[in-house]
Amino acid sequence: MSYDFNADEIFEIAEQIERNGAKFYRTAAENVADEDKKKLLIQLAEMEDEHEETFKALRAELSENEKVMTTFDPEGDAEYYLRALADTRVFYEKEIDTTSLKEVFKTAITAEKDSIVFYLGMKDIVPGHMGKQKLDGIIREEMDHIRLLSRELLSLTK
Repeated sequence: MSYDFNADEIFEIAEQIERNGAKFYRTAAENVADEDKKKLLIQLAEMEDEHEETFKALRAELSENEKVMTTFDPEGDAEYYLRALADTRVFYEKEIDTTSLKEVFKTAITAEKDSIVFYLGMKDIVPGHMGKQKLDGIIREEMDHIRLLSRELLSLTK
């Protein structure tokens, strides 16, 4: 079965990815003894929370046309598919060395890049008349995360 996803569905999955990211950073923070490192990871989790709220707000701005179901899906399979993608491809449970902030940052950068790839791929799937351009906001937010994480990673090597 083929699915066409509308902007509403993509923003919903973006919210799930951000929830997964916040959980990732909070879990990493629990395993770090250094209080400054712990605070930084909690701040990153809070940024993910803020991005989830941003995506909720963007989703609320969508027109009714951008929320229209594009595929007959009485069983809700499209929602399960999107959720599975978010839960298994971006910020999923990973074995990382949480004693090394460098490894945490590297893993986070990879997950943020994966989220951009996910959103770019989904952007190609969303028909133009159903809010395709609104996905650019998601991509910009994830790029900002990568810039922040990269600066932090570089500061550890100096």
